[in-house]
Amino acid sequence: MNVGEATYKDLQLLGINSIHQLANASADQLYARLQQITGQLHDPCVWDVFAAAINEARTGEKQPWWQWTKIRKKRQLEGTFCI
Repeated sequence: MNVGEATYKDLQLLGINSIHQLANASADQLYARLQQITGQLHDPCVWDVFAAAINEARTGEKQPWWQWTKIRKKRQLEGTFCI
């Protein structure tokens, strides 16, 4: 998985230690849990990175994280984003 060091550490903190675990994860749940565990609000772009990594784990298709920004922003406008 092609993620940066900070995301790798976040995934470890969340108990994600394999591609299989990541493929079965939800970006919403990971993002919400990360904020609970750390007691901090995180930039919504973290959700974008999680979504891209999960998609790659599920499909093998590598996409830049910012391709998920449009999806997140639409959900934010609709009030369906997890935070």
